[in-house]
Amino acid sequence: MMKSTDQKLPMVLETRLTMGYRTYLPEDYSDSGDPLPLLVFMHGSGERGNNLDYLERYTLPSFIKGGLELPFVVVCPQCEHMWDAWALDRVLDEAIEQYHVDPSRVYLTGNSLGGLGTWMLANVASHKLAAIVPICGPAVRINTENFKDLPTWVIHGAMDSEVAVGESVKMVRALRNAGCDVRFTVHADLDHDTWTPTYHDPEFVTWLLSHQR
Repeated sequence: MMKSTDQKLPMVLETRLTMGYRTYLPEDYSDSGDPLPLLVFMHGSGERGNNLDYLERYTLPSFIKGGLELPFVVVCPQCEHMWDAWALDRVLDEAIEQYHVDPSRVYLTGNSLGGLGTWMLANVASHKLAAIVPICGPAVRINTENFKDLPTWVIHGAMDSEVAVGESVKMVRALRNAGCDVRFTVHADLDHDTWTPTYHDPEFVTWLLSHQR
């Protein structure tokens, strides 16, 4: 069973921000052992707030709580209303500094609102990342130059009734037009919940670990 720990990180940007996050550590994690890869997960709208227990309502943290084992240090920040890219970047830096992780194997993923957060954080921190997996997220304005050397796997359900698959199509089209490395999976029979099959698919882990910065 992966172990969990909570942190509250004070941040000073143009305004004063705080962002809590929960960390899940694999059983073999050790400060003196081999450094592990880091996975930062951004949640959907149903987990927003200032109570870290909300993180385990749905998706990846709930799967980990239920026994899903992953070979990463998994850091799960929580936003109260909307993601802030610079606040997320500070969480990323804090995680790299605090935990015994391999800075060449840092990955991002998130679903729905967290898919948006994945795009937002990658847009400002691509030079720190090895690969990203945004799942069923809304489109957002990015600088495609920041993604030129960042392997990206976009996942969406064709039947999505909450965030239309066209949102991911926009992002994939923009990146491919810029010559970026993008894998695009559309599940023909799935609605919004494309995260459950994704996070339980061994290919998710295999694909991430195949990339190193």
